[in-house]
Amino acid sequence: MRTAQQRQGDWAEQRALRLLRQRGWRLLDRQWRCRWGELDLVLRKGQRLLLVEVKARRPGACDGGGLAALRGEKRLRLARSWACWLAAHPDWQRSPVEMVAALVPLPPARLPVRWIRLEG
Repeated sequence: MRTAQQRQGDWAEQRALRLLRQRGWRLLDRQWRCRWGELDLVLRKGQRLLLVEVKARRPGACDGGGLAALRGEKRLRLARSWACWLAAHPDWQRSPVEMVAALVPLPPARLPVRWIRLEG
């Protein structure tokens, strides 16, 4: 049974995925796990890869809509998880990759998703 927080995360991932599919991206993996953590969305467009960390927040959250959750340790876990994903998918190792965060406001807000580029 999924918790309310997990269901909110699933909803936010689906919203981000829908927007990216409209832009021509194709899903490779969703909620991919390894010993270091989880990759929310891994997509491709041609030979380019897009790694998306999704943060679902209520408007006015004290962590900047999810920005504060993307510092230090979280970035290290993302980098390690990404290295594991590449090791498991060697055909993609030479592809250019962009890492972004999708800050998704939860209902009832009708605010747009904020996209933040994460440096490697």
